[in-house]
Amino acid sequence: MLVDCEQCAMKDTSACDDCVVTCLLGDGPIDMSDTQEEALRNLADQGLVPRLRLIPAERRVS
Repeated sequence: MLVDCEQCAMKDTSACDDCVVTCLLGDGPIDMSDTQEEALRNLADQGLVPRLRLIPAERRVS
C-alpha cells in the first residue's frame, strides 16, 4: 500500500490529527507492505495507535 498524504482527500483536515501516518510516520509518501499494514491495523484495533485515515483524492465525494 502506498500512503501519500499529498494524494489524500483528508489532507489538512482534522482527520490528519488522528491518523497513524502523521502520528507515527510523518507525512508520506510511505510504501507499506501487507504485513506492515496488517500490523498497524492490529495495533489500531487494540487502541494503541490511531487508524489510517487515508481517503484517495480520486474517491472523494464533493
